[in-house]
Amino acid sequence: MTDRDFGKDFDGDFEGDVGWDFGGEPRDTVGRAGGAAADEGRGDPFEEALALANAPVPPRARAGAEAGGAVPTTGRVPYATREAAAADSSATGGSDAIPYTPDDPFSLDDPAASGNGASRASRASGPSRASDPVSPVSPVDPEDPVDPVDPVDPEDPGSPPPPTGRGSRPTPVAVPWHTARDIAERAVAGPPGPATSALGDALGRTLAAPLTALTDLPSFDTSAMDGWAVSGPGPWRLDHPAGTSEAGPPPGILAGHAPAQALHDGHAIPIATGARVPSGATAVLRSEHGEVRELSDGGRRLYAPQPAPPGQDIRPRGQECRRGDQLLPAGALVTPAVLGLAAAAGYDELTAYRRPRAEVLVLGDELLDHGLPQDGRIRDALGPMLAPWLHALGVEAAAPRHLADDADTLYAAVAESAADVVITTGGTASGPLDHVHPTLHRLGAEVLVDGVAVRPGHPMLLARLAPHRHLVGLPGNPLAAVSGLVTLAEPLLRTLAARPPAAPYRTPLAAPVHGHPRDTRLVPVAYREDERHGLTAAPLHFHGPAMLRGIAAADALAVVPPGGAERGTELELLELPWSAGSSAGWSPGSSTGWTAPGAG
Repeated sequence: MTDRDFGKDFDGDFEGDVGWDFGGEPRDTVGRAGGAAADEGRGDPFEEALALANAPVPPRARAGAEAGGAVPTTGRVPYATREAAAADSSATGGSDAIPYTPDDPFSLDDPAASGNGASRASRASGPSRASDPVSPVSPVDPEDPVDPVDPVDPEDPGSPPPPTGRGSRPTPVAVPWHTARDIAERAVAGPPGPATSALGDALGRTLAAPLTALTDLPSFDTSAMDGWAVSGPGPWRLDHPAGTSEAGPPPGILAGHAPAQALHDGHAIPIATGARVPSGATAVLRSEHGEVRELSDGGRRLYAPQPAPPGQDIRPRGQECRRGDQLLPAGALVTPAVLGLAAAAGYDELTAYRRPRAEVLVLGDELLDHGLPQDGRIRDALGPMLAPWLHALGVEAAAPRHLADDADTLYAAVAESAADVVITTGGTASGPLDHVHPTLHRLGAEVLVDGVAVRPGHPMLLARLAPHRHLVGLPGNPLAAVSGLVTLAEPLLRTLAARPPAAPYRTPLAAPVHGHPRDTRLVPVAYREDERHGLTAAPLHFHGPAMLRGIAAADALAVVPPGGAERGTELELLELPWSAGSSAGWSPGSSTGWTAPGAG
């Protein structure tokens, strides 16, 4: 696709995509900074954030219109143009942008890191166990030489000046965390068209049409217990059905067999659970409640100590639903239980939105895929983690591909990918081997988010490769990559899968958490019972950008606002898919057989 073709596609298609309303109605919102909202003196935070991420002038210059200056249009521009414009802005002293620093929580020794007002000494007084990855922590652990809440990354001593030299690029403006998630969720107008598939292949997908009963449930009166179908008040005579031998006890009605004849008043017949109740039966008497006695004429009679009221232990036809009843609305997630309900209601196929397809590209010459770290090389932690995480979200993901630190190799992999979303790990900064931004430049991609005000995971990005294809760039540090996954990839993939967002969930903290002075923090937490607060979220040890020990023991990520939060403060939680039960249980047994191009 050429730059001209790319721009043409967006002229005709992009407005509907990014202007998607949460209620499902399209809105024409792109490039409207001078429209009605501006005339009323207020703007759309979503559009303002997009403009901020891609604007050709610094934000303070745009706000200068309040003093009489003109408000420039805030429509987004292709990557190369944006980059050049930002360079011009940097040269003119656009210093109001939030500094873009390498990803890392800040150092508590930074005078700017005021947090919630507690000092390092006062925070070190409580007991803590550095060896326990799931215990609540105070911001400083005296047994751990590295601050467990805010470890200092030697690559981020503070806020360095904008990068310079070969491979450098202008400093982007970090988007607020909540706004970045909104941008990702609204980057596409909605899911692709639905498809009809065999019942089992719909697991983990979202219903595109209501599930309507094709039959009554149950479709006939059935016995709820093993016992006897009886007619009228007892005692009841147990007769052999016509055409059966009189020797021995009379045969009964089994599940899957229709009764041969009606049951007359005062008579009974043995019946199994799930069997069709014969016409004329008024109740089912459980086997443990009845007594059979031999008669002098060779017959048998059934007695019960208690009367059998009409309808006892009979599941009447249509008790659960009648044909045509709506069982589930469109948009319901197809879980194993939904498959069972659909089968019971008569379905062989379901119409559902297809699973989004994602391809994971793991970048780095230093990564090993087996064995122990050696000779300066380390094990790849992201490849084994990301694909199963995506599967838990209902996403179809091929096995991760490991790519060398080579610009042409990355360019070819992204350009040839057939996935809806390409996810890269590492390479989102400005170092000599960070090839993601140059690759986006070569592809003529449009960057929607370039840096997020969140720790860890600050240098994540989201770009549109084509009208229905996106790239999410995750930082290379493992926990920072998790932050990028839940911030940008999950909302985007959720929209593509037509899954509703999780209901907002807040839980009080079991211990105080220090905050970044400007950015949101995502901190792994585990659920704990507290006598005062009930269910609480306990912050965990080992949550530096390169650490996975904390998230491996976590139930959720707590969204910590700038400045931090005290014990008992209710914080928003992002539950992990296996903890929240949001996974439909689908695993890549690959009924579709899809694999990414070039994947071995």
